[in-house]
Amino acid sequence: MQTNDLDGLDVTRLAFDSDRMAAGLRTWVETESPTYERDAVNRMMDLAAHELAVLGAAVQHIPGTRGFGNCVKASFPHPRAGQPGILVLGHMDTVHPLGTIGHFAWREEDGRCYGPGVLDMKAGNYLALEAIGQLMRIGHRTPLPVTVLFTSDEEVGSPSTRALIEAEAARHRYVLVPEPARRNGGVVTGRYAIARFDIETRGRPSHAGLRLGEGVSAIREMAHQIIAVEAMTDAEAGYSVGVVEGGRWSNCVSTTCRAKALVSATTDEKLAEAIGRMENLEPVGQDVQVLVSRDVVRPVWAASPASWALYEHAARLAQTIGLEIPHQDSGGGSDGNFTGAMGIATLDGLGARGDGPHTLEEHIVTESLAERARLIAALLATLDGSV
Repeated sequence: MQTNDLDGLDVTRLAFDSDRMAAGLRTWVETESPTYERDAVNRMMDLAAHELAVLGAAVQHIPGTRGFGNCVKASFPHPRAGQPGILVLGHMDTVHPLGTIGHFAWREEDGRCYGPGVLDMKAGNYLALEAIGQLMRIGHRTPLPVTVLFTSDEEVGSPSTRALIEAEAARHRYVLVPEPARRNGGVVTGRYAIARFDIETRGRPSHAGLRLGEGVSAIREMAHQIIAVEAMTDAEAGYSVGVVEGGRWSNCVSTTCRAKALVSATTDEKLAEAIGRMENLEPVGQDVQVLVSRDVVRPVWAASPASWALYEHAARLAQTIGLEIPHQDSGGGSDGNFTGAMGIATLDGLGARGDGPHTLEEHIVTESLAERARLIAALLATLDGSV
């Protein structure tokens, strides 16, 4: 890996324009793509595939499984095609339900762009393609071949795409993940584990108006469990319940209630402890059952020497273009957890600066589109596999 030698390429002179980029990004944001809406995700994938094809990539549509949307893999022409290169890894699914654009429409205000999924992570994906495109427009050949992989189910833990991600990453030397930058403009060199759990409580039904005392409410038991689960949170592990469903009729004491919980753990030891605590939840009430099953788990990603070397290279490049990119371990989880845990050189958080992910205040700082695209262009132009 070269230290900071751009071989005469001045990335600050590449034709990145944040306002023009925002205009293109708007179409992506207005193409809503919530994870559980397969057809909507596929529409977004088609849009991205078209733009990748325009850039000259060989595009492959990979059918989705388990009810999720398709993925898109794009490989750019290169004399060393087939050799380990650079994988740009992003997801196109979002957490915002279809129709969110109706009450949370795209808007540009005070140097920011707002809209569902704009920060997490359509802006990062878009600016990564812009970086590739700008290098191609000036005829700059990257030292290593570049592949882009856009996936469809990251927001629910990547249950259908983990094997694909790991297989593709294993064929590459570096993985660049344009998830959102940290609030201080920094990048991510490690991530906490994320474990998901399904909780079910079972009670005994009765007529709520006629024989209330003969029933045992599964919903009431779940309320106790939610309080108990979230009370486990400490400085090294966060416990939360994000989905609750129970009952069908207000005049029936509920027989079942279901919930989905998520745990973020800083270390493998804390992850193992969390799994044990969740899988051994005990009923609070009498004559009820509590059943817990483990769902998908993202492993802890602790920076390997390869990932650390990649970060140091990126930090030097950033300084040459007037940026500071402090690093951190982060919660939140991403597909970088998988590649980083494999020991592959991975750098995450390369996307746009902004705030409010997963909320109706989600936004990016507009000027960061060009800023982060320059950084990715510099990485693509200099990573040569020598580390």
